[in-house]
Amino acid sequence: MSRSDAHAQVLVIGSGAGGATTAAVLAEAGLDVLVVEEGGWVEQGSVVPFSLEQMDRQYRAGGVTVALGLPSIAYTEGRCAGGGTEINSGLYRRPPADVLARWAVDYRIRDFDPDELFAIADEVERDLSVGLRPGAATPASEVLRRGADRLGWQNDEIPRWMAYPPDGNASQAHRQSMTRTYLPRAERAGARIEVGCRVDRLELDGPRARAAHVTHADGRRNTVRFGDAFVCGGAIQSPALLQRSGIRGHIGKTLAVHPTVKLAARFADVVNTVDDVPVHQVTEFAPDLSFGGSASQPGLVALALSDHWAAFHTAMTDWQRISVYYAAITSEGRGAVRSVRGVRDPIVTYRLTRRDRELLRSGLARLALVMLEAGAEEVYPSFRDAPVVRNRADLARLQDRFVAGRASVMTVHLCSTVPLGEAEGITGASSYGKVHGTDNVWVNDASLLPTAPGVNPQATVMAIAIRNARRFAASRSARG
Repeated sequence: MSRSDAHAQVLVIGSGAGGATTAAVLAEAGLDVLVVEEGGWVEQGSVVPFSLEQMDRQYRAGGVTVALGLPSIAYTEGRCAGGGTEINSGLYRRPPADVLARWAVDYRIRDFDPDELFAIADEVERDLSVGLRPGAATPASEVLRRGADRLGWQNDEIPRWMAYPPDGNASQAHRQSMTRTYLPRAERAGARIEVGCRVDRLELDGPRARAAHVTHADGRRNTVRFGDAFVCGGAIQSPALLQRSGIRGHIGKTLAVHPTVKLAARFADVVNTVDDVPVHQVTEFAPDLSFGGSASQPGLVALALSDHWAAFHTAMTDWQRISVYYAAITSEGRGAVRSVRGVRDPIVTYRLTRRDRELLRSGLARLALVMLEAGAEEVYPSFRDAPVVRNRADLARLQDRFVAGRASVMTVHLCSTVPLGEAEGITGASSYGKVHGTDNVWVNDASLLPTAPGVNPQATVMAIAIRNARRFAASRSARG
């Protein structure tokens, strides 16, 4: 982008699961599309996953972001081309049909056809090579399957967006993130992609946005003029940008997340696979509660032990026999995103309900039980003053001592800050993502999801984003 003003029919702000799919659909429909991304373009394989370099180059604020509350909830945001799809593990869950049906009714979403969304999901799954991992499961993944099976609890393998080599060597897989799929598609169709370009605010003339004021990584500033703008910065940055631009309404008031608590478990044999994550998930109590596996590099094992380091630190000598697991809940609580004048990033808050706290308590105890049934010698729950769990009798002590305020609660799933639909007072955008009270500002990312879906939300985000982008393109074509 030159130092002078730039122009585009459509400006897409952000390049993650929502922005990349939006850009590809609109560019392939023949529209002049400019994508601006605050972070840089980082080729897959050029940084070690979960390393300090990756945190610095691909995460917002080096991965240190938190929603204030009692307890505070740590969260992560991708800040790079491809957004969160570049830093996650590629786990994929289709949008649940019952959730889609409930959203359509409760939020009065027009033409919200599950069959259409599932047909789009079919396309996405082909485009991203979504499938099961070839070959045997990793030892850490097998732990979840074995423990759940012994308890008679429902569990399955989570599909991933991975391209595997012809010989099926899972260690040589390539994650089919947005920088490998939809962003190149958008470029091939003529879209321009500008990285290192932060949108500070949109300039409005009444209900119509005319331009975006941007700051580049090298400090230069300019203006992008456009016909329509699609804000796709994610559930934190999208409402913050709208607020900075003077767009209020029901924006940023209903943040929803999947809070998680963790534990580390030590086994007799080596289970730690540092370059991958477990792909099994225990779904016996879904959608309220589910269990899965986390990345378990030595530093992340140490982090999981750090809440009671005095009692747990000696376990680090056996880190190869330790893996980290999580219990995730679908929260009833809600949070808020507030842009503050003069502060670069918004203030984020979140409040857990009493039910949420109790579900985290029981969830952590049930997860520890899965570990014991799988053969764990010792389990180390991630909260202050937690006991070492060696048998079922210790589970009662775990539950007695657990307080959510002492736990390291975190999340990687954020949504619902600009809910879509026609229901007055509870939605921030129309059924197709146009921000209420504007003529040409659209949101097309996780912000639109009315509630937390109870599963990894990125498949839902992509299906809805493609649906909305196609409706937009069709309307522009009809106008001639």
